[in-house]
Amino acid sequence: MTLAKRNTLLILLAFFSIYVIWGSTYLLNKIAVTELPAFMLAGIRFVTAGCLIFLIAKFLKIPLRVTRKQLFNAVIAGFLFLTFGNGVVVWALKYVDSGFAALEISAQPLVVLLLMRILQGKRIQPMSLVGVGLGMIGIYLLVSQKQIISQEGAFLGMVLIFFCMLSWAYGSLFVGKADLPPNYFVNTGYQMVTGGILLFVISAVIGEEWISPLNWTVPVLWSMILLVLFGSIVAFTAFNYLLKVVSPEKVATSSYVNPVIAMVLGWYFLNEQITFQSAIAALVLLTGVYFINTKKRLTLFSRFTSKQ
Repeated sequence: MTLAKRNTLLILLAFFSIYVIWGSTYLLNKIAVTELPAFMLAGIRFVTAGCLIFLIAKFLKIPLRVTRKQLFNAVIAGFLFLTFGNGVVVWALKYVDSGFAALEISAQPLVVLLLMRILQGKRIQPMSLVGVGLGMIGIYLLVSQKQIISQEGAFLGMVLIFFCMLSWAYGSLFVGKADLPPNYFVNTGYQMVTGGILLFVISAVIGEEWISPLNWTVPVLWSMILLVLFGSIVAFTAFNYLLKVVSPEKVATSSYVNPVIAMVLGWYFLNEQITFQSAIAALVLLTGVYFINTKKRLTLFSRFTSKQ
């Protein structure tokens, strides 16, 4: 009984991390990318966080040894989540508001459910369909606002973020089945380091001009510290943990809550606009979270889905 309660508390804390902490990373990345090259920024963040994780694991005497297959799978996951899934989003933030980026990504649960249906043959429950439907309505209310999508470079940013969303969705399914390092903390470390190294490679190939930390402004420095400690180590470890203990579509519901957090923080700190339509859309999205998370069957459809 005590173990069950402890696990429930751990799951709740993990969801808090991916809901609230990750919601704030859009603001932090937006602040940092105004001065730093996107792929260099993301590479420094993840390599630093991964090295810190390994140091902490050594201090706690957690074994770092992994099999060749586990390392290979960690590299794949690191690419899907961090190199492509996060690095390109940071680059896209040059063109779109932090709140808008998070709001577009909130369509991810729909992609996860469809991929589960296509790749795994998993049946989509009626309640989940209702939740995704509400989420898509909310997304439409947001992107149909001309004052937001008419900004220069906004369309390019939207397309890039869409492909990042696909990468995250597929990565969520991959991690749920792959043979990865059994310790969630160590697993996170390997994904961070390998994903960060790949980001450095991309940065060098496209010719980004690297900027020494000695030349960073105070806001950028604080943003990087918070991104490393909380956005990377805490939240990403929680994310990997949840992918093993709950279904991928439930983990993907963070994409519904993150936009609300990102919108409020972007409005407060960066003066990003929040319209009445955006507020209504956010309410619809949160309602979608409830429907996807609930385990109850939709009574309206029960007679069509029950066995004869």
